[in-house]
Amino acid sequence: MSHDILVIAVHPDDETLGAGGTLLKHKENGDRIHWLIITSMTEEKGYSQKQIEKRNFEITAVAKDYGFSSVSELKLPTTCLDELSDSTIIDYISKVFKEIKPHTVYLPFYNDVHSDHRKTFDAVFSCTKSFRYPFVKKVLMMETLSETDFAPALSHLAFVPNVYVDIGKFIEKKCEILKRFEGEIAPAPFPRSLETVRGLATFRGSVAGCLHAEAFVLLKEIL
Repeated sequence: MSHDILVIAVHPDDETLGAGGTLLKHKENGDRIHWLIITSMTEEKGYSQKQIEKRNFEITAVAKDYGFSSVSELKLPTTCLDELSDSTIIDYISKVFKEIKPHTVYLPFYNDVHSDHRKTFDAVFSCTKSFRYPFVKKVLMMETLSETDFAPALSHLAFVPNVYVDIGKFIEKKCEILKRFEGEIAPAPFPRSLETVRGLATFRGSVAGCLHAEAFVLLKEIL
């Protein structure tokens, strides 16, 4: 049976860093994959029209690469989500959930260092209540390089995965898609480098008994 899978990208490239291989695997398995982008660049926040047009081109190209069934953009101001009320963000996200009716949701880690990620986690998780969104059966947090790995090093706030997805077949395509976001990657030791992406996938794979894997924290699963 195919399912609707929704990945939450606070910023474009989060979906690829955190779950790119897993999304490609869902797609190959016959699931419908959906992309919800929370923030966007705006001239009001200092981005040039050229930067905005380039980002829009990247989003279009990445959506085609994955074969997303839908792409939803909330276009909220990047780096400024803490200026918006929780109810405002929840209302936007809720509308997308009710339209897509996702079975599985991938969302950012609740303790990511970026405030946009933490704000988004709270809003998205509010949209997984079973009595309001009965179609949501599985919720997982993903790790995003440069955000999850730079969270405070406190054991009770650490990313401790309990779900691993073998992405050996998809690691190279994940890296090729990540290259679309030219302004977001750089050579190692920059955390969002192709070397680091492959290294993390290798490390997670060594735990899971495969060559490359992505890791998640399962928050809820209804069978």
